[in-house]
Amino acid sequence: MTLRPADSELLSIIVPVYNEVRTVRAVIDRLLTIDLPIAREILVVDDGSTDGTREVLSAAAAERLPIIVINAPRNAGKGSAIRLGLQHAQGSIVAIQDADLELDPQQLAALVNPIVKGETAVVYGSRFLHGRSGAPFVTTVANRTLTAATNILFGSALTDMETCYKVMRIEVARSLNLTAERFDIEPEITARLLRLGHTIRELPVRFDARSRAQGKKIGWRDGVRALQVLAIERFK
Repeated sequence: MTLRPADSELLSIIVPVYNEVRTVRAVIDRLLTIDLPIAREILVVDDGSTDGTREVLSAAAAERLPIIVINAPRNAGKGSAIRLGLQHAQGSIVAIQDADLELDPQQLAALVNPIVKGETAVVYGSRFLHGRSGAPFVTTVANRTLTAATNILFGSALTDMETCYKVMRIEVARSLNLTAERFDIEPEITARLLRLGHTIRELPVRFDARSRAQGKKIGWRDGVRALQVLAIERFK
């Protein structure tokens, strides 16, 4: 793998947002101030929010914060928002950051470093690498099940397939030709990386789980869909 000068690298941080009025500004502020080994661009993709999120983003743009706000024409899902962000990304490395503050943006530096150093092209931040994550029991069981299915189908040894923190070279991300619209983007990314022979390095991250009452949107139907996507990707 070719080592590139750090000053030639740019990290595109895609922030898919849907109805996160309580946390989106805090996420933006943290992403602007965290220490990173390379330059950054922040692309906030509003996926048709109706709770005041769009107004918060408009206010941030009016303050001339160094962010790029992309407004989707309608709510289409997390996968659609990520794909829209990928279309606009100018960086050499891309990372996904959820807007709900379950994952502290400060952790991105450690995830980006192995890629900048030329050690790997793909890094996942695992919430389960060093044991329990603090996530609710049902969430943990669902994640373990989906990750185990991934490992069985693709011969991998992952601990957290569903993690938001998926960081990779931009050319790798674009080679996946992603099509998923909703939360099925997570198994689609992982399955296509493994099918193409990429090695996924996992590093531990801290995780502050939130409940459905606090705005958690993923549900059991998304878990069923994830299993379908994994099977389709494995056998197509």
